[in-house]
Amino acid sequence: QVQLVESEGGLVQAGGSLRLSCAASRSISSINSMGWYRQAPGKQRELVAIITSGGTTNYTDSVKGRFTISRDNAKNTVYLQMNTLKPEDTAVYYCNAKVFSSMLFRLMDYWGQGTQVTVSS
Repeated sequence: QVQLVESEGGLVQAGGSLRLSCAASRSISSINSMGWYRQAPGKQRELVAIITSGGTTNYTDSVKGRFTISRDNAKNTVYLQMNTLKPEDTAVYYCNAKVFSSMLFRLMDYWGQGTQVTVSS
């Protein structure tokens, strides 16, 4: 099991920057992948960015070149640096960890509580 605690989001003007952090309750070095998802009102939750235990990253097209996901294994923390924010980035952002369960032989999803990011035009 792993508990995830996200930093506070906030209100930022379009074109601004914000960094989210996600602190895990255990070592993240062995966690298969960690990522950030977001959910805007009336929309489904979508993957924003993901980073594997090997450091491979992947981003949804709409944030490529603007967002950067990184991890600090020593601090058991994952970050999402968001630059050149747009109003359409407004959403609740959730941290996610995918952990392999040897008992169930499948990946288990763990979620943070979510943090609101609002981008004003």
